[in-house]
Amino acid sequence: MNQYRKELSVDLYELTMSEVFWRQGLDSSATFSLFFRGYPKDRAYYIASGIDDALDFLQDFHFSADEIRAIRDVTPLADEFIDFLTDLRFSGTVRAVPEGTIVFADEPLLEVTAPIIEAQIVETMLLNIITTASLLAIKAARIVQAADGRPVVDFGSRRTHGEDAAIAAARAGYISGFAGTSNVKAAALYSISAYGTMAHSFIQAFDDEATAFANYIDEFPETTTLLVDTYDTLEGVRNAIRVAEQARSRGSAVNAIRLDSGDLGELARAARALLDEAGFPQIRIMASGGLDEHSISRLVDSGAPIDAFGVGTRFGTSADAPYIDSVYKLVEIDGRPVTKLSTAKVTRPWAKQIFRRFEDGLMRGDVLTRSTSPPPSDCPHPMLVTVMEAGERLEQNESIATIRERVASNLRCIPEDIRELENPATYPVEYSDDLTSAKLNASKQHD
Repeated sequence: MNQYRKELSVDLYELTMSEVFWRQGLDSSATFSLFFRGYPKDRAYYIASGIDDALDFLQDFHFSADEIRAIRDVTPLADEFIDFLTDLRFSGTVRAVPEGTIVFADEPLLEVTAPIIEAQIVETMLLNIITTASLLAIKAARIVQAADGRPVVDFGSRRTHGEDAAIAAARAGYISGFAGTSNVKAAALYSISAYGTMAHSFIQAFDDEATAFANYIDEFPETTTLLVDTYDTLEGVRNAIRVAEQARSRGSAVNAIRLDSGDLGELARAARALLDEAGFPQIRIMASGGLDEHSISRLVDSGAPIDAFGVGTRFGTSADAPYIDSVYKLVEIDGRPVTKLSTAKVTRPWAKQIFRRFEDGLMRGDVLTRSTSPPPSDCPHPMLVTVMEAGERLEQNESIATIRERVASNLRCIPEDIRELENPATYPVEYSDDLTSAKLNASKQHD
């Protein structure tokens, strides 16, 4: 049984490097910047997600007695350094964009300033928390965009890469516009709507499909969605109609049917015709089964009469773009700039600030500056704000509803060509003169 806290999910080299820092008496103030390099296929923006969870992790950071014993057992660390870890807490400052904010490649989602051991040792979990959440948030936003106003529900828990990923997917889906999730734990944790239909096994457990439908609606007379494709989809629709007629006579109703296989567009058209002819225009059609933003977009564009979508595997694993090149890089130490110069992985030194230009309510370009630089005259409002000082949060967690609204309002401000599902345009991000000159000076110093 896993008895350990998140703190133990640390890469070994974070600990071994920290022991060297400690041994050498290096307690410099270090600033690390967490950002994304480039974009996965067909992406041109990111949604900063996981910020609240990351701050919770930092505020509560410590190694319990169980973790200390584990570190003694499985690492080469010196006993006296492990004793030092026993009392280690995070005491630093964090600047971050508000969760749900749109950011672009190379822009910091957050920056950590702390004694170097504290700032270094939290790298693994900060990247893990924020990368997963942000990856899934952008996938969900693309699916919501494709659905064009039709509700979308997360069905992905059984196919995600572990329980934590399932919870993260449900949360990311909701803040990006999903109607809810099938995951009961996620619904309870975040006070979001829980949705469920039925499985093929439920149908198969009874003598016939109609009996299965009738038994289910007897138990849940107001929320029933009937899965109609276990045997023959259109015959399943006819059975759903028969059961709906019986239910109507008792004052209950079938809410929807679900199509989970086959040519969903053609089946939806045929099912809609049968339902309307039988006098049930109010029964909605839900579609699921290997769906993502591309297949949903095709269905919507074709005019398929589908009222809602359930998305699982391709959402919960972000199948077409399963990772983000996220990094956490040292950019400043004791007030001096630090950079990395290796090919294709150059970093810009100094703690940074983001300023965003708007025109007619749309984002028109960002300027990345040093954190101490004055703002550009045409975009005076900084995006990174101080959210933690001396290891303590300055504000309590925002409600998930607040974050959801921020995502929606940010998405409304992205130009359409940046939001294209395929081959999007590139959003302009400029670098201030002081950042550019600092990078050039760092390069010259290492020539």
